Amino acid sequence: MGKRQAMNSTRVSYTLESSLESVNRAEQAAYDIAMKSGFDEEEVGRISMAVREATVNAVLHGNQYDPQKRVTVSFETSPDTLAVSVRDEGKGLNPGIIPDPLAPENLLKESGRGIFLIRAFMDEVRFRNMEPGTEITLIKHVRGVDRDNKEDSK
Repeated sequence: MGKRQAMNSTRVSYTLESSLESVNRAEQAAYDIAMKSGFDEEEVGRISMAVREATVNAVLHGNQYDPQKRVTVSFETSPDTLAVSVRDEGKGLNPGIIPDPLAPENLLKESGRGIFLIRAFMDEVRFRNMEPGTEITLIKHVRGVDRDNKEDSK
């Protein structure tokens, strides 16, 4: 990854406990940051839902609610992109073996649905094995930023 100029991007990171309260905090932070980044309300809802799902996966599947393990949620905003990384300290994940939630045998199962939603709501999704843990990065591109921010010229 190339270096980004500090004035063009902002990065904020949270280290959270492996709890449902942390999932709620991550979702709220995603909502607030997406609003400030210029996304419309519908996109903000999708982004915060995707971050919630990624954090649920980190807390539940990654760390298995282990109080000794942490989840790190990092937000990086630039004029045209919001990138959110969620990292757990668990055993690791192979995204290639996540069941397809739309397959008939899986429709009533919960597993795989979070990843499916994340992929549907975000523009790019990347997985990295961190040893220990897994990091998932969710990327959403800002579209039509000038649309809402034009000032009336007098």
